[in-house]
Amino acid sequence: MWSLFRIGRAAVAASLLTPIAWRERPWGTWALINLYLSLLSGIVVGLQYDYATPFFSTSAIDLLAPYGAFFRSLHFYSSQFFFFCTAIHFCAVYPKTASYTYGEWLKLLGSLPIILLLLFTGYVLRGDNTGLSAGVIAEHILVAVPLLGPPLNDLLFAISETGLRKVYVHHVIALDFFLLILLWKHLRIYRIRLQDHPAAIAAVLLFAMLITAPLEPVLLGVDYISGPWFFLGLQELLRYLSPLVAGVIIPGVFLVILALTHPASRRSGFFLYQTALWLAVYTVLTVIAWNR
Repeated sequence: MWSLFRIGRAAVAASLLTPIAWRERPWGTWALINLYLSLLSGIVVGLQYDYATPFFSTSAIDLLAPYGAFFRSLHFYSSQFFFFCTAIHFCAVYPKTASYTYGEWLKLLGSLPIILLLLFTGYVLRGDNTGLSAGVIAEHILVAVPLLGPPLNDLLFAISETGLRKVYVHHVIALDFFLLILLWKHLRIYRIRLQDHPAAIAAVLLFAMLITAPLEPVLLGVDYISGPWFFLGLQELLRYLSPLVAGVIIPGVFLVILALTHPASRRSGFFLYQTALWLAVYTVLTVIAWNR
């Protein structure tokens, strides 16, 4: 019996670790499930949120609104899972995108930074320690861009002047609209019925019930404040380089390289290698920043 158990365990491990197995998993379906859960829970949270008093409002949602902590956690984690599942789905179907036109390829690729911006603005809107730090750093990076920086900051953030009003509008309306445009053709082709995936939905709901979304009180007199997890590598770069280089040029180079990885291109392998190298270095920087 023990030998049968070991054989079964080895078979399960092999199915999880083999490239074929992970590519065949329904990452796209899981991404859509989390997207719908994020949107539905976002409506509930948004009805209780006030951008004029972000930290107090977020705390009140957790403490005073019925099931507020659950819905905020559901919105937070389903949004994170949506990004992860979308990124993995993109990697899994990468060979199949060779038939896409370059315009269709750029649309799908452009959805990833838009999702990250949605996550980022969500962090800022919490108004807590992490959110305030992220907002201040983002403003400093944009202002450092010659000519276009100040107008872009005025359009996207301007937190120091107008508070979180513009960030809230972009999070709730503008970024969602752009994401819908980029994914519209994809969403029309790939549709799911939530009732067909009770296990995946239950897993996300259970996760949100057991683990409360983070909310850090503002700490005075602290020299170093960590930003969102995907922002840590950039935050570490800012310790050594100017905001223009660390926050604009280096991420911009990565986006250009990523745009050149279209599988139909002759040099896609070279640019894939450059993409992997950039992500490896960024991961190291993230780990360093995480451990500070």
